[in-house]
Amino acid sequence: MTGRNRSAQPTAALCAALAFLAGLGAFAAGAAEFATPGGPEPANLAAVMSRLREDTYDLELLISFGTSKGGSAGHLALAVREPGAADDTVYSVNFYADRSEKHGRGYYTAELVTHVPKSEYLYGTGSSLGPAAQFGLDFGEAYKRSVVGIRVHGVPRAERAALASYFARINDDYRTRKRRTEYHHEEMRYDYMRFNCAKAIGVAFKYGAGYARLQVKQPRLLPGLTRTVRALQANMPAEMALTLMREWQARGRAMDVVLYKKYAASPWVDPLEDDKAAFRDLPNRFPSVLSLDFTNDGGAYEDYDNLFAMYLLYNLGKYSVVVDGESRQLAIERSKTPMDYERAAHFAAAAAESDSRSFLRRLPFVPKGLRIGDPADNTHLYEYGAAKRAP
Repeated sequence: MTGRNRSAQPTAALCAALAFLAGLGAFAAGAAEFATPGGPEPANLAAVMSRLREDTYDLELLISFGTSKGGSAGHLALAVREPGAADDTVYSVNFYADRSEKHGRGYYTAELVTHVPKSEYLYGTGSSLGPAAQFGLDFGEAYKRSVVGIRVHGVPRAERAALASYFARINDDYRTRKRRTEYHHEEMRYDYMRFNCAKAIGVAFKYGAGYARLQVKQPRLLPGLTRTVRALQANMPAEMALTLMREWQARGRAMDVVLYKKYAASPWVDPLEDDKAAFRDLPNRFPSVLSLDFTNDGGAYEDYDNLFAMYLLYNLGKYSVVVDGESRQLAIERSKTPMDYERAAHFAAAAAESDSRSFLRRLPFVPKGLRIGDPADNTHLYEYGAAKRAP
């Protein structure tokens, strides 16, 4: 009896200690603020994402807004709808998988292309990738910036499977430090200019899904080139998105757009970033094409290509999704019936041509186009030199 009691006492103490730690963890999770890591997610998240999945799309190209004051290229990821799955899977290139000493500790670097559920990618406050995943990048994107989802209908199951398989192949090449593949001429790792998010999505479609004519840049950056010249050779998220949209139109695939609006009140400050700014205070800029608009710190856009992209996405818009600040629940706004791609592109091109010329005249004018994220009203007068609205 005495021997059994002695062996039981440490077990009981251990159980009590574990229970105490579990209670602390639960308290910490409950104490975390909304829109921060470990905090509560919107209570109706699953219901809203399920409602959006009632539409019969197959892919969703996710374009994240930029968060810098000047030129913001944003980020590009791809959600694939898999048969029988409860949620779409988002494939996203890992910014920190660059093999740098700085990112060697404290950052998630196990994969070059991460894959997580779409609800987690957009609104999650915890990550299936583990504690090293970055809030606002690997998960919880919509607490940091807006995301535009271009949903594609009529994509064959075999094509979707080929895309997922190619992303897995890229990860294998990253893990084995492979060099000189058909899609990349150097060691596999993340590089802002050489192998970024836009290139990864592009090569998956070109070589994995068989989009042989898709233009994907293969930059060979020589020493001594300026940043501007180097950027000209890089693949840009917005430009890759527009290129893919033309490919889908040529294949007869319907498209519509969902805008996942940024939650504007997140107090989270990323401890790993040099700029200690709360998410709520970060700029929320439409991801620009490479143009003179990169110099406009105020968030104004005057370039034809940028205006065309914003007008096109608005014309294709079907829903916007917002986090209500009071209830902290998701709400779907049925903004309008989307145009088909041909009409959407026609009207976007005409409005962008007119508005870009009006900007050059530096005179007050009423814009002809509506930008993605704008209210359904373009009767405001644009006064050059006055305070400009960020798109």
